[in-house]
Amino acid sequence: METIEALLAFAALSQNTRLDVFRLLIEHEPEGLPAGEVARRLAVPANTMSAHLGVLARARLVSAERRSRTIIYRAEIDSLRALIDFLATN
Repeated sequence: METIEALLAFAALSQNTRLDVFRLLIEHEPEGLPAGEVARRLAVPANTMSAHLGVLARARLVSAERRSRTIIYRAEIDSLRALIDFLATN
């Protein structure tokens, strides 16, 4: 992981709701959760949750998969490992 990628990940996780989203998605690996369910569990409006999920996706901490009319979000465990490795080695 390059420094700029690590900074994007840290910036994404430095906001309370996004950190909560990421932790929730880690708990639900490997199946993931629909975006609406993430919003419901964290009591966040759907449009706000969409913005938070977008930030996490751009930081490559979550991925999205369309299943019919539903978008399932999953934590990117490999990105988390790369971030931990970055911290440990740099």
